[in-house]
Amino acid sequence: TKPRTLTAAALADAILAGASTMVFASPAAYTNVQATAGELTTEQRASFEGIELVLSAGAPVPLQLLDALAALFPNAEIRSPYGMTEGLLLTDINREGVTAAEEQSRDHGVCVGRPVPRVRFAVAPLDAAGVPGDEVLTDDAATDVLGEFVVSAPHIKAGYDRLWDMDASSKRDDLDGLIWHRTNDIGHIDPEGRIWIEGRVQHVLTPASGPLGPGGIEAVVDTVPQVYRSAVVGVGPTGTQSVVVVVEPRSGVRMTSGLAPMELADAIRAAVAEHYPHDIAAVLVSTAFPTDIRHNSKIDRTRLAVWADAVLRGGRVGTP
Repeated sequence: TKPRTLTAAALADAILAGASTMVFASPAAYTNVQATAGELTTEQRASFEGIELVLSAGAPVPLQLLDALAALFPNAEIRSPYGMTEGLLLTDINREGVTAAEEQSRDHGVCVGRPVPRVRFAVAPLDAAGVPGDEVLTDDAATDVLGEFVVSAPHIKAGYDRLWDMDASSKRDDLDGLIWHRTNDIGHIDPEGRIWIEGRVQHVLTPASGPLGPGGIEAVVDTVPQVYRSAVVGVGPTGTQSVVVVVEPRSGVRMTSGLAPMELADAIRAAVAEHYPHDIAAVLVSTAFPTDIRHNSKIDRTRLAVWADAVLRGGRVGTP
């Protein structure tokens, strides 16, 4: 019920009990496995060497975590698939592919690879308010356009049971005669056909410069040594929002919730400036992030945005 509490010892015991050759877990679970790996016995550590395939999904998986998994499971292929209950599998990529994507381009977000066979991706561009429009772009027209991903595949859902309105709003039936599903994920497709995830539709920021996906900036902020994970949120009216970075410190890094220490804020602004032209209005610290129950990995940026707005107005810091 709390994936982020999974320890390396508990995982090793499960591997031994099941004579397992594959492990599939969320990024939050693997992060704690990495953090507690020093507690493994010789037998438990040896169990990791028998794993042939390691998968992680449920939220963006940063390259640093993939590299850590390769060290923990030295004989395994490390892969990060992308999909959802309504259509799994949609894309796939291995650790080497993520490394190549990050080295070959300056694209923003998390690369989840290329579509698997018989899966097609299209993009519904975002308007000035950060809302996907009715237009859907395919093939070359979709390259490097920030928008909501719309997908088609033989294994896409037939429909939502007894949820007519949700079923109708999630479909795009008028594109090439196929049934398309709106994923609610935003990002872009690079010239090589790779899919880059930059967040969720409801988490789009709308500064004066135009719609912005939080995932790209977060991927940069997460490389700062003191940061465990981050959330980029918009504060203020739609169309003129300020860009605010909220960070959760790494285990062992002592900080209190509220305004980030100046040194940390300066380091984050410097890192972001190398990739983005956006000014960071404020950097805040939250010692705990609100996340989904199933994966403990999907950050509730909406709640963090409300919290950040209250803190910057001088309200009680509290807990998001």
